[in-house]
Amino acid sequence: MKIATWNVNSVKARLPNVVKWLRTAKPDVVLLQEIKCQSADFPETEIGDLGYNIAVHGQKSYNGVAILSKLPIEDVVRGLPTIEDEQSRYIEATVNGLRVASIYLPNGNPVDTEKFTYKLRWMEALRAHAKELLTEWDVLALGGDYNVCPADADVYDPEAFANDALCRPESRNRFRALLHLGLIDAYRAKHPAEANQYSYWDYQQRAWPQNHGLRIDHLLLNGPAWDRMAACDIDRSPRGADKASDHTPVWCEIGT
Repeated sequence: MKIATWNVNSVKARLPNVVKWLRTAKPDVVLLQEIKCQSADFPETEIGDLGYNIAVHGQKSYNGVAILSKLPIEDVVRGLPTIEDEQSRYIEATVNGLRVASIYLPNGNPVDTEKFTYKLRWMEALRAHAKELLTEWDVLALGGDYNVCPADADVYDPEAFANDALCRPESRNRFRALLHLGLIDAYRAKHPAEANQYSYWDYQQRAWPQNHGLRIDHLLLNGPAWDRMAACDIDRSPRGADKASDHTPVWCEIGT
C-alpha cells in the first residue's frame, strides 16, 4: 500500500497537477492538507474518476484536510477530538485495517502572538490523541504538514530560522514528545544521514531553484507500520510543475 501526504495549497487551484500526479504516482492512499474549500466544493468528480474514495473535512478559503483512497474509507473522524477547534485541520479514518490521519498543524508565526500559543496547545492535544490511537490500533500512520522542522538538518538556513515557530525549541520538543510515544518519523528513519532534502520551498526569493527548503511534511508510523515499510521518499517532481503547490508529496510503502 503506497501512502502519501501532500499539502496542495488549494485543491482547486492545483487540480490539474493533483490529477496528473495521482495518475503517474498511483498512490493507494493520499492525505491532503490545505485544500482551501468547503467539503461540498471538493472536486469529487475529477478525483473520483481516478478510482478514489474521498473523505473531506473542509473550510471556506482556509485550511481543510482530506483522505483519498482506492480502498473503502471507514470510521471517519473529522476534527481532533482532544481540542475544541473551529478550523478544519484533522481527519482520520480506517483503510484496509490501517488507521490513517491527515493533519494540518498550525504554523504558529509570529511567535509573540496567540498564534504560537494555539500551535503549542494544538500539538499537546495531538499528542494526547495519538497516545489513545496507539493503544487502540495495531497499524497507524499519521501524515501531514506538521509545520515543524524536527532538527537543523531539516532547514536550509538554521540560523535564519532559529526564532521561527517551525524551528523553535517549544515546537521541536512537542514533536519529539510525539515520537517518544512510539511513533517513527518514516523519512528520517529511512534516510538518517541525508541532508538538503526538503518538502517545502517558499514561492519567494527563488527558494525552489536554489533548494532553500524546509522538511515540514512528515509521515509518523507506529512500530508495526514501520516494520512493514518497504520504502519512503520525497517526490520533488510536483514542485517543479507550472502553478505548483509550495509543498511536494512525501510517501511510503507499507506491506499489507
